[in-house]
Amino acid sequence: MRNNLSDLSAVEKEMSEVRVRFAPAPTGELHIGNVRTALFDWLFVRHHGGAFILRIEDTDRERSRQEWADQIIDLLQWLGLCWDEGPYYQSQRIGLHQEMGARLVELGHAYPCFCSSERLEGLRLEASRQSRPFIYDRHCLNLPREEVEQRIRAGERHVIRFRVADSGVTSYNDLVYGPKEFENHLMGDFVIVRSDGAPTFLLSCAVDDHDMAITHVIRGDDHISNTPKQILIMRALGWEPPQYAHLPLICGPDRAPLSKRHGATAFAHYRDHGYLSEALMNYLALLGWAYDDATQVFSREELIEKFSIERVSRSPAVFDREKLLWMNGYYIRNLPPEVMRARVREWLDRCGFETGRFDQQWLDGIIGLEIERSKTLEDFAAHLAYLLRDELEYNQKAVDKHLKRPKAAEVLRAVRSALADAPDFRSETIEPLLRTLSEHMQLSFAAIAQPMRVALTGVDASPPIFDVLFYLGRQRVLERIDHALAHLV
Repeated sequence: MRNNLSDLSAVEKEMSEVRVRFAPAPTGELHIGNVRTALFDWLFVRHHGGAFILRIEDTDRERSRQEWADQIIDLLQWLGLCWDEGPYYQSQRIGLHQEMGARLVELGHAYPCFCSSERLEGLRLEASRQSRPFIYDRHCLNLPREEVEQRIRAGERHVIRFRVADSGVTSYNDLVYGPKEFENHLMGDFVIVRSDGAPTFLLSCAVDDHDMAITHVIRGDDHISNTPKQILIMRALGWEPPQYAHLPLICGPDRAPLSKRHGATAFAHYRDHGYLSEALMNYLALLGWAYDDATQVFSREELIEKFSIERVSRSPAVFDREKLLWMNGYYIRNLPPEVMRARVREWLDRCGFETGRFDQQWLDGIIGLEIERSKTLEDFAAHLAYLLRDELEYNQKAVDKHLKRPKAAEVLRAVRSALADAPDFRSETIEPLLRTLSEHMQLSFAAIAQPMRVALTGVDASPPIFDVLFYLGRQRVLERIDHALAHLV
């Protein structure tokens, strides 16, 4: 990290490497929109072979928490968005921000404001009554220098305001939205240092972006209104601003801004419920960006190769949980089998199944049974519990439907007898034996299989019944039929 302000000229900056920062505030859980921004930052800089900087903007003293900063770091690492510099904590750089605030005062671009909160509130109410935006009236702009110094020496509370030009526009070319212009007289003189001496986001962000030689700022479009103010600060200090790209917001299927009523918005929720990092990266990349009209699945390497800001849409992206779930299932089915088996074993261990106590070939076999049916790692734990635990949980609806009907007990006794006498427990031996039994009892095979399935698994949907029998093994099969006959039928 640079300890002193860099003085790169515009030409030097243009010729230097691409440098992009992700700068979240640790004031709560990292949400889907935050991570989409981080991903676009990372893809852009990896595509251009530059540097990705992680900066934790923790200057909100009341709301910032180290636990949230730790979660940000953990989630980015889990997703594979590794950074080249940082994490830098903005709170450790306040001295530099304050120094630049003081320099702006010296240069005549900022001034102390002693207005009380009561006076300012009165101005806001008056502006509201007149249906106009609140713009500070510069009451303190032309105070005599001696008076200002005396009031500061006396310890009177004050803020530092940036002086915005009375006329003209501040403009920049947004890499997503195109040319942007802001009337200076509508901005008003904004606060850059609070009354407690803490720099505001506007000042800290501008100073750090310059000091870290950031070339491109890619962030949510809720920051568009901040951009001209940060540009003004940079230019007042003689610096060339970076290029800006603002990403449209993410909304739900109803086109309303994404919120909890659309489902979980915290990114950790998806990791903690068994979604794969590969699927999440692929899906988030499609929230506002597309390579063409058809391609939906991209590897990490393909995303880096094909990503460009020019293909980012100006329209809000729609977060569709069903599509994400589909994509997660796609990755479960298409990742290399050894990779998926390792992920599932790790997840099962997290759920307390202690997979190390099982034969690994047997464990790999039962995982393979559920590849087609599972859309999340959480599904594997739910679907395989009957094989991994001795005790069985029964679905009461399945019991009522298949074990309480006439002939269920007769079917289970006949099945038990046939399986107890089977010469071995391979599928090719068991299948003809049970099909012959169904013909002998003049029942459909489903009438045989479903009571057996519920007795063995506790539910009425599972992999093929012959695979269930094989992986449970003769002893556990007979024990579970006996339990069903004694307690459920």
